[in-house]
Amino acid sequence: MVYSVSELIAIAGGYLLFLFFVAWITERGWLPAHWVRHPAVYVFSLGVYASAWAVYGSVGYAYQYGYNFLSYFLGISGVFLLAPILLAPILRLTATYQLSSLADLFAFRYRSRMAGAMTTIIMLIGVLPLLALQLKAVAESIQILSGTDDPRSLAAGFCMMMVIFAILFGARHATAREKHEGLVVAIATESLIKLVAFGAVALLGLYGVFDGPESLGQWLDDHPEMLSRLYYPLQDGTWHSMIMAFFVSAVVLPHMFYMAFTENLNPRALITASWALPLMFLVMALCVPVILWAAAASNAPTSPDYYALGVGLVTGGHGAVLGYLAGLAGASGMLIVATLALSGMCLNHLVLPASPLHQGQNLYRNLLWTRRILIAAILALAYLFYRFTGAGHTLVELGVLSFVATLQFVPGLIGALFWPSGNRNGLFAGLTVGFLCWLLLLLLPITYPSWQLSQLMELLGMRFHTGPDQWHHVAIASVTANALVYAIVSIVTPMSRAEKNAAEACAVDSLRRPYRWELEAKSVDDFIDALSQPLGPITATREVEMALRDLRLPRTETRPYALRRLRDQLETNLSGLLGPSVSHQLMDDHLPYLPEEEQSSSEDIQFIESRLEQYRDRLSGLAAELDGLRRFHRQTLLELPMGVISLGADDEIIGWNQAMEALTNISAADTIGSRLSDLVEPWGEFFTRFSRDDNPHQPQLSLEVQGQTRWLSLHKSSVMGIGSAEQAGGQVLVIEDITELRHMEAHLAHNERLASIGRLAAGVAHEIGNPVTAIACLAQNLDSESDAEEQLETSQQILEQTRRITRIVESLVTFSHSGSIKQSVHHVPVNLRDTVDEAISLLLLDPDHRQQQFINHCVSDGWAQGDPQRLLQVFINLLGNAADASSPEQAISIYCEETEAYLEVRVEDQGHGIPDRMRDTLFEPFATSKAPGRGTGLGLALVYSIIEEHFGSISVESPICDAGGTRFIIRLPIHATAL
Repeated sequence: MVYSVSELIAIAGGYLLFLFFVAWITERGWLPAHWVRHPAVYVFSLGVYASAWAVYGSVGYAYQYGYNFLSYFLGISGVFLLAPILLAPILRLTATYQLSSLADLFAFRYRSRMAGAMTTIIMLIGVLPLLALQLKAVAESIQILSGTDDPRSLAAGFCMMMVIFAILFGARHATAREKHEGLVVAIATESLIKLVAFGAVALLGLYGVFDGPESLGQWLDDHPEMLSRLYYPLQDGTWHSMIMAFFVSAVVLPHMFYMAFTENLNPRALITASWALPLMFLVMALCVPVILWAAAASNAPTSPDYYALGVGLVTGGHGAVLGYLAGLAGASGMLIVATLALSGMCLNHLVLPASPLHQGQNLYRNLLWTRRILIAAILALAYLFYRFTGAGHTLVELGVLSFVATLQFVPGLIGALFWPSGNRNGLFAGLTVGFLCWLLLLLLPITYPSWQLSQLMELLGMRFHTGPDQWHHVAIASVTANALVYAIVSIVTPMSRAEKNAAEACAVDSLRRPYRWELEAKSVDDFIDALSQPLGPITATREVEMALRDLRLPRTETRPYALRRLRDQLETNLSGLLGPSVSHQLMDDHLPYLPEEEQSSSEDIQFIESRLEQYRDRLSGLAAELDGLRRFHRQTLLELPMGVISLGADDEIIGWNQAMEALTNISAADTIGSRLSDLVEPWGEFFTRFSRDDNPHQPQLSLEVQGQTRWLSLHKSSVMGIGSAEQAGGQVLVIEDITELRHMEAHLAHNERLASIGRLAAGVAHEIGNPVTAIACLAQNLDSESDAEEQLETSQQILEQTRRITRIVESLVTFSHSGSIKQSVHHVPVNLRDTVDEAISLLLLDPDHRQQQFINHCVSDGWAQGDPQRLLQVFINLLGNAADASSPEQAISIYCEETEAYLEVRVEDQGHGIPDRMRDTLFEPFATSKAPGRGTGLGLALVYSIIEEHFGSISVESPICDAGGTRFIIRLPIHATAL
């Protein structure tokens, strides 16, 4: 049956319109989201790999090279069977850094615009034969079915049709970074149609030419040369290099990279594809020999490349349309996706680097129209290649030419993923050598048969003829030379620091990260101002706000860690829009880090831990045990009842545990990555002052928080850099809330004072009784005295006795109320001699101590810095204990001397001394050597606490002589004006 050209073009147009309709309803949201993101959609979308070469060329390849045709299907099956090892790392990188092509990956990994540009140029030249193959296949299939004589004009018409539909599918909108769900579903539909149509052609051959499997088996028995013809080509060994070529092409070809990674709607679907995609290509591979044998048995009136059409023609009916539809589906799907991918590569790595951004331009519109022009230009190049070169060669020759070209990217890709020492110099040298081998030994001889390299070929021991031997030798020689040059040059040439960081980020299982460098920009507004120059204020604002939404950060964010994440996210987003080379250069120029000499750097702990969390399920053996140990230690710090703050060398907060959250009511999410000084008051200034203070311990500091006094014990320790000299140290602050303990101490001290007052009650009554009796006598004498001078003298004596009573009462009241938990402590100048005298006067009120000798040798000008009432408590407790341990005739002496910045006070007695069993627990609460009922055991514990609060120290010596005796030594800071 012969079809008209208009009918075949109408079939092509209707088919493409149907695909566009599928894409349109998907983008409108008419299909359920779980359908769109189903793993089956991803698997069928990867069927874009099966272009017209799979439908037509694979049969021709089987006819010419036997079972070598399986290398095409085994290559992609092998790649996806190893998807968790080979493809998952690439998917992680492309998703994390929005890399849409192999050129993006190389430009990011090797931190070089030239790497992206070189990859783009080589890829474009290498894929042109494969693009021309699609045009040739559709044009010649129309020629076969319609009987026309000029397939070139048909190819031109089909090329223009593909320009329109490529723009409709992938370049209708200015947003190039969003996933094209409609395109993915449409390509999945295309693959399903292609699979069904190709399988239907095979069934037509099986049941139309033969009468079923048994008839086919009988025919093969009658024609054993058909099987031997398939087996014989395996003996030449070319299948090794061809499997390698098809293996690599399944990853690096632009349309495969685009669908497998850039347009991946469901990352988990990669696991499903690891078995489902090989199964789909197995079905297609089984169809190839059936079609080949059916065409041979029926003497199909076509060349071997188009046996899929020939089988349909000999079986009658509309069977040929199935073969045409399968080839059309494979060609159109490949052309649409490949041109979209190549246009993005050319835009990001050729056009944008050569045309700097301008503030006044509409960036999104310009990018959109540039992309459309590039789509048309790429398809025009493919048509020109077909018209002037490809028309005279078979589909097999054109296809293998492109597949061998893709091998040149193998060393660079392996280095990007598995060899962090590979550098850009090695990539440039290796690609140059490998590409020149392919260009001189394959492309030029095929495109220009008059091209001669006799001397070079004699040197290599090869003859020039088109065939599998030539492809085999060129593939092996070019890749070997490429890999050797890449490795040698990478070893002997240095890497830049940026390239090392990118290599660490790309390396499989890498857990390292660039250091915590400080940005010049200090706020989100600074980001917008910096990017307004190259992008314009509207575009800059939109990009920054988009990055903030991606990170869920507020517009008011100022934390250094958050700003670094914002910069990374901006570079990632712009990479999807402008390419990694342009976005990286743009960020370096307009949002730079501070020069290295102006900052200290250390590794980004947060990033390392986030990467460890991502890799948690992949760790095993010792790595898993170490990660478990890390988690245990981290959880210990998080749940420690004392607050812990970890600081980097640049004072950035990198650790904030749960106790700190409870103490400050500030969550870790709000503090990680900020500076201490950026914390809300009063915490920011309080912690900053302590971190910069020379004293590593502050046992008792008070802080007003929401109208309440909080008491904190602070300690800090420096953390030295470990491992690398580049890794700076930091600090660890440990904060303990001792407010309740402080209240308990004050309460116990108050009870101790009340107990002391109880013991002084008799002495107080006696001391007050004497002046009261004197006042009564003087008052009675006033009645008998008439002399005014005598009356005045008597009244003065009465007032003096009254003041004496007042002094006694005031001392007792002050002593009983000092140290109240509601009383704020203020350190003021304290004269120690006067404080000791006041303590002695209070102790002498106690009947048990009234006969005791107290000798105050303190200098009159000894001024300490402290709280008078709390220091009074210290001396009352010490002198009281000394009196209890001494007899009345054994004097108690108090000395005070100035030493450096301290006053040293010594309280000495000649009593029985301190028992040996008490020396280690002397300052602990409830430790006492007195008889029951004579002491609480809290006195010395309170003394120790008060001295620590005053930043002093206390020690004890006992015995101090043969007879015993005890000496307490107190060191208190001198008042500043006394220095």
